[in-house]
Amino acid sequence: MIQDSERLNREDAQVFEEARPRLLGLAYRILGSRADAEDAVQDSFLKWARAERGEIENAAAWLTTICVRRCLDLQRAAHRSRVNYVGAWLPEAVHTPVESDAEARLDLAASLTTAFLLMLERLKPKERAAYLLHEIFEMPYPEIADMLEITESTCRKWVSRAKAHIDQAKVRHVTPLEQQDQLLAAFRAAVEEGTTGPLAELLSSDIRLSTDGGGKVVALRDTLEGREAVLRFVSQGLSRYWIGFDWVVTELNGGRGVLLEKEGETVAAVSFAYDEAGKATGIFILRNPDKLAHLGPVVIH
Repeated sequence: MIQDSERLNREDAQVFEEARPRLLGLAYRILGSRADAEDAVQDSFLKWARAERGEIENAAAWLTTICVRRCLDLQRAAHRSRVNYVGAWLPEAVHTPVESDAEARLDLAASLTTAFLLMLERLKPKERAAYLLHEIFEMPYPEIADMLEITESTCRKWVSRAKAHIDQAKVRHVTPLEQQDQLLAAFRAAVEEGTTGPLAELLSSDIRLSTDGGGKVVALRDTLEGREAVLRFVSQGLSRYWIGFDWVVTELNGGRGVLLEKEGETVAAVSFAYDEAGKATGIFILRNPDKLAHLGPVVIH
């Protein structure tokens, strides 16, 4: 049987490859999972390979529609599985390359932070998709309404409501890298040396620390809240758990993060959230080995 990829001519294959980073970026933001996002994009490719070209007027819009609808199907299945999830659930981290263009980097980072993705989780599936398509991917309301099979007025209402929630949460901003580096250095000192003074000055009073082990490795089941509780756990708990780990500073979800490695294997990925003053409001420690298995460089828009 002829493989689907072999049915595509070079021009059609190039059309899809040019769309892939954008589709992956959209799917990842909708699903919060790189693995599921890649599945959605692959399913879109298979439909593209089998589609009748004469019936497709706008390839980019057609691919986006197929991908979004597949994401919504996967999101419903993911929601059911998260009902019984053990402990805190965090989005899969993605290793994002540093953009040479400062403006492009800020645009990418602001819509990929763990805090932003967690805020999206509070929205209904189609509301989330509508917001992303309009606010991040700058698509017009009529086109989005067609994709989601809703009226334009409903689409506008959903985007407006989602935007209000996200603006109120103040999760779409980027902290200067110098401040991120300062926090990361203070965090490492607290873990390795038990020195908490510098870190304490960089944490908001309502700081929250979440660890996601998925019931497969040792991790906190409940989110820690408050500066004192977080400092105690970092300086006393993590200092015992992370003895002998190698620290690899990298770019995670558009911001400075760190991978903890042992004998060449990644055992934790750490990212942070900040308020507009640059104080840390969230520390996210990903420990679930299934999610870490997909961690690697990825090009998304």
